Amino acid sequence: MKRQILALATVGVTVAGAAAIYALVDRSNDSAAAPSNANAFNCSTFQIPAPTGATVESLTATAVPAGTFQVPGTPPLGGYPVPDVPAHCEVTVTVTHPGANDHAKVQVWLPESGWNGRFQAVGGAAYAAGNIGSVAAAVKQGYAVGTTDAGVDTSGLNSSWALNPDGRINTALLENFSSRSVHELAVVGKQVVNDVYGHAASYAYWNGCSTGGRQGYMEAQKYPTDFNGINADAPAINWNQFEVATLWPQVVMNQAHTYPTTCEFNAFNQAAVKACDPQDGVADGLISDPSHCNFDPRSLIGTKVACDGKEYTISEAVTEVVRKIWDGPRDGNGRRLWYGLPIGADFSNLTASTTGPDGVTVGAPFPVPAQWVANFVEKQPAFDTASLTYAQFDQIFHQARSEFDSAIGTADPNLSAFRDAGGKIITWQGDADQLIPTAGTVDYRNRVDAQLGGTAEVDDFYRVFLAPGVAHCALTGSNDMTALTAWVEHGQAPDVLRADLTNATGQTVSRDICRLPFVSHYNGDGDPASPASFRCVAPTP
Repeated sequence: MKRQILALATVGVTVAGAAAIYALVDRSNDSAAAPSNANAFNCSTFQIPAPTGATVESLTATAVPAGTFQVPGTPPLGGYPVPDVPAHCEVTVTVTHPGANDHAKVQVWLPESGWNGRFQAVGGAAYAAGNIGSVAAAVKQGYAVGTTDAGVDTSGLNSSWALNPDGRINTALLENFSSRSVHELAVVGKQVVNDVYGHAASYAYWNGCSTGGRQGYMEAQKYPTDFNGINADAPAINWNQFEVATLWPQVVMNQAHTYPTTCEFNAFNQAAVKACDPQDGVADGLISDPSHCNFDPRSLIGTKVACDGKEYTISEAVTEVVRKIWDGPRDGNGRRLWYGLPIGADFSNLTASTTGPDGVTVGAPFPVPAQWVANFVEKQPAFDTASLTYAQFDQIFHQARSEFDSAIGTADPNLSAFRDAGGKIITWQGDADQLIPTAGTVDYRNRVDAQLGGTAEVDDFYRVFLAPGVAHCALTGSNDMTALTAWVEHGQAPDVLRADLTNATGQTVSRDICRLPFVSHYNGDGDPASPASFRCVAPTP
């Protein structure tokens, strides 16, 4: 299984196909400055100071021989093997906070030999704060690597910890999941590295996608000196806006009493790709700039589509459902609340529905936003998010922001402290992200520009790369961590990221992913499967 564990973090898992749960790991094998006592290795129980405001409940250290690691749990976050894991020391530190009755576990794996001198912390997915499978994969790359469970369920799709027995929010666990445990992972992880190897890591990095991406941004915003470099991809920032907004397709279908089939939804995406693909100079099955794709879904009214032995005629009602989903949520006065599903992104996660024996079709909301609204906003685990009206949606959207933005919003654009500490951030996101609107990440970057002096100034420490045709946390073959370490350690800021893309015909092509605000454009000749045939240009106004 490729070390791409997709980040369920807003779970790129189609519940049917388990599509996305990610905490990416470095492909780089180059070492940081090798310390003089690099051969020191002490895998035995020791004492470490507790993070501020916490108590260390327990610490264990176990020497583990080389072999295959079977990740515990069930797919997609667990239930698969990681072969060829080197001999390493596994240190587990459990911390608690006075009065919280929480037990947050930090796990750090440290290679017995071949350590590259760096500490990497990896993030989680959906409602899981970390992922031990990503730890096993990263230690193979020579890192001392750690993760945390934040004291909550590790399956990723269980947020039952949200409420205390009295029905109130468990604020301690929410704080752990939102920010505190990742900071404590950084503090504890660095101390463990120092005690096992006898000296500190030369550099500390964060690496995560989706929830893991949000965790990276929270670190930059709230604990700006924890990491030298942060790789935070498809980030679940603007948490309350995008979480509630991903229920919008269900609201639209419910209010229209119209539940289009998968075939009908796919027809709109296929038509949009056909219409907007050539805008980058070549018809290669990829839309390089979906934000400038002005495909009108009404052009498909009356079109017939066939699948599974049935023929469907695109109706005006189906077209209006698609138009509203692409447009995104608006309030009763027509004002935009957040962004919609990107054109070209798969509809299936957010528009799932079921038809009963009586022939009645009802929505099947994606579990991550459904649980956020039911468990946290409404504080009623049985709350029905499949039957929301527009008015209810508007009320829930604003309530979520009012109640939880300060805890988990992760939307503060003031990254000046992280910049001043010398930190660097790389973010990539797929232009066809079906779970977290790409426009929300662009919106955040634009707000950072406005806060800190403009694009050129912010590019000195923070760069965003948008990948054509890529779904949530699904970029493969990326040199993101290699690029980040080169930037942090050698001052080589990346203008592009190299990655593999899959076009509409299923062909894999290598491409240079342009940094925002530039987009990829065909040179006019050459093989469209070669990155040399494209250049990064300013987008069409």
